[in-house]
Formats: sequence, structure tokens, C-alpha cells
Amino acid sequence: MSITQALLQPIQVGDLQLKNRVWMAPMTRSRANNPENKVFDIHAKYYAQRASAGLIISEGSQISPKAVGYINTPGIYSEAQTEAWKQVTQAVHEAGGHIFIQLWHVGRMSHPDFHGGELPLSASATNPNSKSYTPQGFKDTVTAKEMTLEEIKQTIADFKNGAKNAMEAGFDGIEIHSSNGYLLHQFFNATSNHRTDEYGGSIENRAKILFEVIDAIKEVMPENRIGVRLNPSLHGVFGMTMDEETIPTFDYIVTKLNKYNLAYLHLSEPFTDVSEIPFAEPNIAERYRPLYKGTLVINSAFDQEKGNQIIEAGLADAVAFGKPFISNPDLVERFAENAPLSEWDQSTFYTPGEKGFTDYPSLKKEQVG
Repeated sequence: MSITQALLQPIQVGDLQLKNRVWMAPMTRSRANNPENKVFDIHAKYYAQRASAGLIISEGSQISPKAVGYINTPGIYSEAQTEAWKQVTQAVHEAGGHIFIQLWHVGRMSHPDFHGGELPLSASATNPNSKSYTPQGFKDTVTAKEMTLEEIKQTIADFKNGAKNAMEAGFDGIEIHSSNGYLLHQFFNATSNHRTDEYGGSIENRAKILFEVIDAIKEVMPENRIGVRLNPSLHGVFGMTMDEETIPTFDYIVTKLNKYNLAYLHLSEPFTDVSEIPFAEPNIAERYRPLYKGTLVINSAFDQEKGNQIIEAGLADAVAFGKPFISNPDLVERFAENAPLSEWDQSTFYTPGEKGFTDYPSLKKEQVG
């Protein structure tokens, strides 16, 4: 078994010693199909199967009922949800793994069907002109309601409560989902934030909510157990449109994050080809590795070879893998053996039950079979 690969080297993250740099990226799987949006036994099985990852980052979990935008996604705001997550963290820890939960508020990427007919909330009254997957199927998004200052304060308190619940549930830490066109990202970008108060206008104002969220969360948990996820060059998907201030805004955010003793910064390379967009940054790790002094994690369409290369080049400290972990619960072992990977079945990404969730075999079971 080869342990010389850069991906397979241990890494210190805050006060956690992680066994490798093959991290499991947060992925919505829509299996919490119950009235309380709780995880249950199949979630414990799913995450425990993947506990050889250096760090598991859970699926996005909403911090309040107002944060919901997809069917059957789990929450972390109620006592019942918090209690249910304990079986997941216990299973992962018993299997020798570490797991952070991703705290999520989708903002305008939602639909009134999730909110009793009320409009979803966002930085401003804008429409992402996208689709929301509701209990009745895909529906067009609508123009959101601009959040009041009181609603912003409540949302910050909801992130704090989610972090407090996460610690009670036994998670090793949390990741703030400030990426992929969701609520915090909607505040960052001038194309979705038209506010004229303290949360709009200047780059500093548009980024303010993130730092207030971090400051609130660190009151209830160690700062070095907090991760932050960003997607600077997201364009044309999840309702996001870049402009000439987008990358300078992320430059400011990443630089200011150095003032915190975070667990890590989790960045995504562009989801789409942005080479023809003059104000986009096509090489995220290359741009932000010199700016960020802490642990940098990179994500988006990496394979084993590219993952090893980017760590060897010093452009990232770990790589978060998404879809390969869906169909290869033992992804780390397969990398160690340089074994072939199983293909995923995209038709079961968001369907209820164990099919396409916990039934992908490990390499050992394949060999026996």
C-alpha cells in the first residue's frame, strides 16, 4: 500500500490531527424525508462508511425553517434534529473518523412553497432566475424579500444556534456555507446586493455579515473548529452573476480571514468555464494560496492525480472530493492502492432510501464478489 502520495499524508487542522488530506466535500443527498427533517440510521451508516476520509464535511444543514430551499434536507436548529445527529457523529467517531457539519441558509434560492406562501429572504429583493426543487417538483424562483436589519440579526443568531447544536451533537467542528449562490454569497456580490445600509454598497459592508457570523459562532465553540467555504468565480449558476467588484470582494474577505484562527478555508475552482469573462479568476488556488496563511482546502472536479499535484505544488493543503465519495465509500483506500473507482449513479443522488446512498460496495467487497 502506497503512503507516499501527498494526499495520504496526515495534516494538523487546529487541534485536530487528521490522517490524510482526502476530505469528503459537503453534498446534498435529500434523504431526510420526514416531517422534522431529521437524519436517521441510514445517514449514520452512510457517513460511517466514509470515515477513512481525513475529514468529512456533512451535507448542508439548514439553521432555521426560513433557511430551507430543497426538499428532504436535514436541519440543525431543533432539539429533535440535534439529538438525531448524535447517531451520525458517534458512528463516524467509532469508525475512526472526523466530521464537521455545514451550516446552511439558501436565501433566495428557495420558493414560497417552503415558507407557508411567504417569500424567501435575501440581501435584496432580487430573483436568481433559477429553479427550486419543491415537494411538487421544479418551480421557477421568485423575487425574494429584502431582509430587514432585525432579520439579519436573527439569521446571525440562527448560525450561532446551529453551531451550538452542532457541538452538542458531537461534531468536531462546523463549516459556514458562504458559497454557491446561497444567502451569505448573495450579500457579497453587488449583482444580488443592492442595499444602501450598513450591509450594502462598499465591499466592506457587503462582506460584513460573514464576519459577524464568525464572531457570533466563536462565542459558542473554539475558533479553530470553524471552517469557511467560498466560491469566488461562480458565474451563471445558482443565480450568481459576477461583476468587476466580485473578485476584489473575495480578495478582501480572504485577506481578512487571516485575522481569525480558523480550522480551514474551503475554496472551489470555477464550476463553469470563466475564461471569457474578463473580471473572473480562472485559477482560484493559485490566486488565494499567497493571500491566505491558514489551512487551504480546494474543491471541484479533482481526481487522484490532480489532487496530489496541487498539494505537491504547495497550492493547497487538502482536497475535498465530492462525487467520487458517493460511489466509493473507501475512496482513501482506493487511492492508496491506485485502484479503479466505481462510477456513480446520478439518478439516485437525491432520491429517498438506501439505493445509491449506502449500497456502493468497497473495493474488498468487489474483489470478494
